[in-house]
Amino acid sequence: MTKLPLQAQGPLLEVQNLRKSFGPHEVLRGIDLAVMSGERVAIIGGSGSGKSTLLRCLNFMEVPTQGRIALDGRLLGRPGRDGSTVYPEGELCGVRRRVGMVFQQFNLFPHMTAVENVMEALVTVKGAPRRQARARAEAELGKVGLGDKHDAYPSRLSGGQQQRVAIARALAMDPEILLFDEPTSSLDPELVGEVLRVIRGLAEEGRTMLLVTHELGFAYHFATKVVFLADGRFYEVGTPDEVLKHPRGERTRTFLARHSEFAF
Repeated sequence: MTKLPLQAQGPLLEVQNLRKSFGPHEVLRGIDLAVMSGERVAIIGGSGSGKSTLLRCLNFMEVPTQGRIALDGRLLGRPGRDGSTVYPEGELCGVRRRVGMVFQQFNLFPHMTAVENVMEALVTVKGAPRRQARARAEAELGKVGLGDKHDAYPSRLSGGQQQRVAIARALAMDPEILLFDEPTSSLDPELVGEVLRVIRGLAEEGRTMLLVTHELGFAYHFATKVVFLADGRFYEVGTPDEVLKHPRGERTRTFLARHSEFAF
Protein backbone atom coordinates (compact mmCIF):
# COMPACT_ATOMS: atom_id res chain seq x y z
CA MET A 1 0.00 0.00 0.00
CA THR A 2 1.19 3.54 -0.83
CA LYS A 3 1.62 6.15 1.88
CA LEU A 4 -0.61 9.21 1.52
CA PRO A 5 1.49 12.34 2.00
CA LEU A 6 1.20 14.15 5.34
CA GLN A 7 -1.61 11.88 6.57
CA ALA A 8 0.23 9.30 8.70
CA GLN A 9 -1.16 10.76 11.92
CA GLY A 10 -4.41 11.93 10.40
CA PRO A 11 -7.78 10.29 9.95
CA LEU A 12 -8.30 6.61 10.62
CA LEU A 13 -10.42 6.51 7.45
CA GLU A 14 -10.09 8.98 4.58
CA VAL A 15 -12.10 9.09 1.37
CA GLN A 16 -11.28 11.39 -1.53
CA ASN A 17 -13.47 11.92 -4.64
CA LEU A 18 -15.15 8.53 -4.24
CA ARG A 19 -17.38 7.61 -7.19
CA LYS A 20 -19.37 4.49 -7.91
CA SER A 21 -21.32 3.68 -11.06
CA PHE A 22 -23.45 0.74 -12.04
CA GLY A 23 -23.38 0.82 -15.82
CA PRO A 24 -24.43 4.33 -16.90
CA HIS A 25 -25.96 5.13 -13.50
CA GLU A 26 -23.63 7.04 -11.20
CA VAL A 27 -24.67 6.39 -7.58
CA LEU A 28 -21.84 8.17 -5.76
CA ARG A 29 -20.63 11.42 -7.29
CA GLY A 30 -17.44 12.57 -5.61
CA ILE A 31 -17.54 11.79 -1.88
CA ASP A 32 -14.91 13.30 0.44
CA LEU A 33 -14.89 12.15 4.06
CA ALA A 34 -12.40 12.01 6.91
CA VAL A 35 -13.15 9.98 10.04
CA MET A 36 -10.94 10.27 13.09
CA SER A 37 -10.42 7.44 15.55
CA GLY A 38 -13.34 7.34 17.99
CA GLU A 39 -15.57 9.48 15.79
CA ARG A 40 -19.20 8.49 15.22
CA VAL A 41 -20.67 9.53 11.89
CA ALA A 42 -24.41 9.36 11.20
CA ILE A 43 -25.30 9.28 7.51
CA ILE A 44 -28.84 10.39 6.70
CA GLY A 45 -30.76 10.86 3.48
CA GLY A 46 -33.66 9.61 1.44
CA SER A 47 -34.09 6.26 -0.26
CA GLY A 48 -31.80 5.87 -3.26
CA SER A 49 -29.40 8.60 -2.17
CA GLY A 50 -26.39 6.25 -2.12
CA LYS A 51 -26.06 5.62 1.62
CA SER A 52 -25.79 1.83 1.47
CA THR A 53 -23.53 1.95 -1.58
CA LEU A 54 -21.17 4.25 0.29
CA LEU A 55 -20.80 1.81 3.18
CA ARG A 56 -20.36 -1.12 0.80
CA CYS A 57 -17.54 0.75 -0.92
CA LEU A 58 -15.83 1.47 2.39
CA ASN A 59 -15.32 -2.21 3.13
CA PHE A 60 -15.03 -3.13 -0.56
CA MET A 61 -18.12 -5.22 -0.89
CA GLU A 62 -18.41 -2.90 -3.89
CA VAL A 63 -15.22 -1.76 -5.62
CA PRO A 64 -15.23 2.02 -6.21
CA THR A 65 -15.25 3.22 -9.80
CA GLN A 66 -12.98 6.13 -8.96
CA GLY A 67 -11.40 7.84 -5.98
CA ARG A 68 -9.08 7.03 -3.10
CA ILE A 69 -9.66 5.29 0.22
CA ALA A 70 -7.01 5.22 2.92
CA LEU A 71 -6.80 3.48 6.29
CA ASP A 72 -4.38 4.94 8.84
CA GLY A 73 -2.91 7.13 6.12
CA ARG A 74 -2.15 4.20 3.83
CA LEU A 75 -3.72 4.39 0.41
CA LEU A 76 -5.49 1.19 -0.63
CA GLY A 77 -4.90 -0.33 -4.04
CA ARG A 78 -2.35 0.48 -6.72
CA PRO A 79 -2.53 2.26 -10.10
CA GLY A 80 -3.61 0.07 -13.00
CA ARG A 81 -2.27 0.33 -16.54
CA ASP A 82 -5.36 2.20 -17.72
CA GLY A 83 -5.18 4.74 -14.90
CA SER A 84 -7.80 3.00 -12.74
CA THR A 85 -7.05 1.63 -9.26
CA VAL A 86 -6.43 -2.09 -8.85
CA TYR A 87 -7.30 -3.70 -5.52
CA PRO A 88 -5.57 -7.06 -4.89
CA GLU A 89 -7.95 -9.52 -3.26
CA GLY A 90 -5.52 -10.24 -0.43
CA GLU A 91 -5.46 -6.56 0.48
CA LEU A 92 -9.24 -6.34 0.41
CA CYS A 93 -9.55 -9.33 2.75
CA GLY A 94 -7.35 -7.44 5.20
CA VAL A 95 -9.55 -4.34 4.89
CA ARG A 96 -12.69 -6.37 5.61
CA ARG A 97 -11.11 -7.66 8.81
CA ARG A 98 -10.45 -4.09 9.93
CA VAL A 99 -13.77 -2.62 8.78
CA GLY A 100 -16.72 -4.63 10.11
CA MET A 101 -20.24 -4.31 8.76
CA VAL A 102 -23.73 -4.91 10.13
CA PHE A 103 -26.44 -5.11 7.47
CA GLN A 104 -30.15 -4.30 7.27
CA GLN A 105 -30.84 -8.02 6.96
CA PHE A 106 -29.24 -10.18 9.60
CA ASN A 107 -27.60 -12.67 7.20
CA LEU A 108 -27.30 -15.40 9.84
CA PHE A 109 -26.80 -19.01 8.86
CA PRO A 110 -30.15 -20.65 9.70
CA HIS A 111 -28.59 -24.07 10.38
CA MET A 112 -26.19 -22.66 12.98
CA THR A 113 -26.89 -21.60 16.55
CA ALA A 114 -26.21 -18.05 17.71
CA VAL A 115 -22.80 -18.96 19.09
CA GLU A 116 -21.90 -20.91 15.95
CA ASN A 117 -22.82 -17.93 13.78
CA VAL A 118 -20.48 -15.71 15.79
CA MET A 119 -17.72 -18.35 15.80
CA GLU A 120 -17.76 -19.04 12.08
CA ALA A 121 -15.55 -16.21 10.82
CA LEU A 122 -13.17 -16.60 13.76
CA VAL A 123 -12.55 -20.20 12.73
CA THR A 124 -12.65 -19.93 8.93
CA VAL A 125 -11.09 -16.48 8.44
CA LYS A 126 -8.81 -16.02 11.44
CA GLY A 127 -8.04 -19.70 11.96
CA ALA A 128 -8.84 -19.63 15.67
CA PRO A 129 -9.15 -22.98 17.48
CA ARG A 130 -12.80 -23.86 18.00
CA ARG A 131 -12.60 -23.79 21.79
CA GLN A 132 -11.02 -20.34 21.75
CA ALA A 133 -13.50 -19.13 19.13
CA ARG A 134 -16.45 -20.36 21.17
CA ALA A 135 -15.21 -18.58 24.30
CA ARG A 136 -14.86 -15.34 22.35
CA ALA A 137 -18.28 -15.78 20.73
CA GLU A 138 -19.95 -16.38 24.08
CA ALA A 139 -18.28 -13.25 25.48
CA GLU A 140 -19.53 -11.12 22.58
CA LEU A 141 -23.06 -12.52 22.87
CA GLY A 142 -23.00 -11.62 26.54
CA LYS A 143 -21.95 -8.07 25.66
CA VAL A 144 -25.05 -7.64 23.46
CA GLY A 145 -27.37 -9.10 26.08
CA LEU A 146 -27.71 -12.61 24.66
CA GLY A 147 -25.78 -14.61 27.21
CA ASP A 148 -28.71 -16.99 27.58
CA LYS A 149 -29.18 -17.56 23.82
CA HIS A 150 -25.93 -19.27 22.84
CA ASP A 151 -27.60 -22.41 21.55
CA ALA A 152 -30.71 -20.84 20.01
CA TYR A 153 -31.18 -21.06 16.26
CA PRO A 154 -32.09 -17.88 14.35
CA SER A 155 -35.64 -19.13 13.78
CA ARG A 156 -36.14 -19.10 17.56
CA LEU A 157 -34.90 -15.54 17.97
CA SER A 158 -36.75 -12.26 17.48
CA GLY A 159 -35.57 -9.84 14.81
CA GLY A 160 -33.91 -7.68 17.44
CA GLN A 161 -32.10 -10.67 18.89
CA GLN A 162 -30.94 -11.77 15.45
CA GLN A 163 -29.56 -8.31 14.76
CA ARG A 164 -27.71 -8.39 18.07
CA VAL A 165 -26.17 -11.73 17.07
CA ALA A 166 -25.03 -10.03 13.85
CA ILE A 167 -23.46 -7.21 15.89
CA ALA A 168 -21.70 -9.76 18.11
CA ARG A 169 -20.40 -11.49 14.98
CA ALA A 170 -18.91 -8.22 13.73
CA LEU A 171 -17.38 -7.40 17.13
CA ALA A 172 -15.73 -10.81 17.40
CA MET A 173 -13.45 -9.91 14.48
CA ASP A 174 -11.97 -6.93 16.41
CA PRO A 175 -12.71 -4.32 13.74
CA GLU A 176 -11.15 -0.89 13.99
CA ILE A 177 -14.22 0.63 12.30
CA LEU A 178 -17.83 -0.55 12.44
CA LEU A 179 -20.30 0.20 9.65
CA PHE A 180 -24.04 -0.07 10.33
CA ASP A 181 -26.37 -0.07 7.33
CA GLU A 182 -29.80 0.88 8.72
CA PRO A 183 -29.58 -1.86 11.37
CA THR A 184 -33.14 -1.27 12.64
CA SER A 185 -34.98 -0.88 9.33
CA SER A 186 -36.10 -4.53 9.23
CA LEU A 187 -37.33 -4.58 12.83
CA ASP A 188 -40.78 -4.16 14.31
CA PRO A 189 -40.98 -0.84 16.20
CA GLU A 190 -40.99 -2.49 19.63
CA LEU A 191 -37.65 -4.19 18.85
CA VAL A 192 -35.76 -1.13 17.61
CA GLY A 193 -34.79 0.08 21.07
CA GLU A 194 -32.88 -3.05 22.05
CA VAL A 195 -30.57 -2.74 19.04
CA LEU A 196 -30.06 1.00 19.51
CA ARG A 197 -29.11 0.39 23.14
CA VAL A 198 -26.34 -1.93 22.01
CA ILE A 199 -25.07 0.63 19.50
CA ARG A 200 -25.18 3.34 22.18
CA GLY A 201 -23.09 1.10 24.44
CA LEU A 202 -20.50 0.69 21.70
CA ALA A 203 -20.40 4.46 21.30
CA GLU A 204 -19.69 4.81 25.01
CA GLU A 205 -16.71 2.49 24.55
CA GLY A 206 -15.24 5.01 22.12
CA ARG A 207 -15.53 2.88 18.99
CA THR A 208 -15.20 4.39 15.53
CA MET A 209 -18.53 3.93 13.76
CA LEU A 210 -20.45 5.00 10.68
CA LEU A 211 -24.20 4.57 10.95
CA VAL A 212 -26.70 4.86 8.11
CA THR A 213 -30.01 5.47 9.82
CA HIS A 214 -33.50 6.90 9.48
CA GLU A 215 -33.72 7.22 13.29
CA LEU A 216 -32.91 10.94 13.39
CA GLY A 217 -33.53 11.33 17.10
CA PHE A 218 -31.01 8.60 17.82
CA ALA A 219 -28.57 10.08 15.30
CA TYR A 220 -28.67 13.40 17.14
CA HIS A 221 -27.57 11.84 20.43
CA PHE A 222 -25.27 9.19 18.92
CA ALA A 223 -23.18 11.09 16.41
CA THR A 224 -20.20 13.40 16.66
CA LYS A 225 -20.72 14.22 12.97
CA VAL A 226 -23.83 14.08 10.77
CA VAL A 227 -23.75 13.83 6.98
CA PHE A 228 -26.77 14.52 4.75
CA LEU A 229 -26.45 12.58 1.51
CA ALA A 230 -28.64 13.19 -1.53
CA ASP A 231 -28.19 12.26 -5.20
CA GLY A 232 -24.86 10.64 -4.40
CA ARG A 233 -23.38 13.84 -2.94
CA PHE A 234 -22.78 15.26 0.52
CA TYR A 235 -25.05 18.29 0.77
CA GLU A 236 -24.31 19.08 4.38
CA VAL A 237 -21.74 17.93 6.95
CA GLY A 238 -21.47 19.14 10.52
CA THR A 239 -22.26 18.52 14.16
CA PRO A 240 -25.68 17.13 15.09
CA ASP A 241 -26.78 20.62 16.11
CA GLU A 242 -25.57 22.16 12.85
CA VAL A 243 -27.17 19.62 10.53
CA LEU A 244 -30.26 18.46 12.41
CA LYS A 245 -31.26 21.60 14.31
CA HIS A 246 -29.81 24.42 12.23
CA PRO A 247 -29.31 23.15 8.67
CA ARG A 248 -27.94 25.66 6.20
CA GLY A 249 -29.15 24.10 2.97
CA GLU A 250 -32.69 24.13 1.61
CA ARG A 251 -32.35 20.50 0.52
CA THR A 252 -31.51 19.48 4.10
CA ARG A 253 -34.34 21.55 5.57
CA THR A 254 -36.83 19.96 3.19
CA PHE A 255 -35.67 16.47 4.14
CA LEU A 256 -35.89 17.20 7.85
CA ALA A 257 -39.34 18.76 7.48
CA ARG A 258 -40.60 15.41 6.20
CA HIS A 259 -39.30 13.81 9.41
CA SER A 260 -40.61 16.36 11.88
CA GLU A 261 -41.84 13.58 14.18
CA PHE A 262 -38.33 13.19 15.56
CA ALA A 263 -37.53 15.20 18.65
CA PHE A 264 -33.92 16.24 19.20
